[in-house]
Amino acid sequence: MATIRSGAQPVLMIVDVQVGVIRDAWDAPRIVANIARALERARAAKVPVIWVQHADHEMPRDSDAWQWVPELVPAPGEARIHKVWNSAFEETGLDDLLERLGTSRIVLAGALSNWCIRATAHAALERGYDLTLLSDAHTTGSMTLEDGTRIEAARVVDELNIAMTWMQYPGRVTNTSTAQGADFGAATAA
Repeated sequence: MATIRSGAQPVLMIVDVQVGVIRDAWDAPRIVANIARALERARAAKVPVIWVQHADHEMPRDSDAWQWVPELVPAPGEARIHKVWNSAFEETGLDDLLERLGTSRIVLAGALSNWCIRATAHAALERGYDLTLLSDAHTTGSMTLEDGTRIEAARVVDELNIAMTWMQYPGRVTNTSTAQGADFGAATAA
């Protein structure tokens, strides 16, 4: 069983809302606006914000594609985590940062729903954090499989929202919320 985090501090984690990631994402203007709404609410509640930024061969660090979308700008003093894997926890200092902050709950937003958001959500739960996925503040692109089957991005988002609504881990709280309705207070196990 994972360690259950005893702190009371929530954080807002914004994952990969970068120019090259969002460019072809489903409903991007609405999703980015919802992330901005959650960001404004977290800052007003004095909740720490963690910005997670991906780099790879298609999106090299410091390239135009690697930059944050213009609507979202990290404030001075807000933590940044740089990653090369889908999960924001793999080979980064995220766990140490969350420990220093006394974090028990992660409020998660960003892209891409079926890759980095899913991997980060599961990694957080496996490490003992409570998790709130912002149901209207994550996105991905549609995919066409080798057999020609098309999986629409909206369905991928729906599926992850359903999974995080019903996902259960011992001693942890897992749920979804809208960006406007997110509770930035401490969570308690049911």
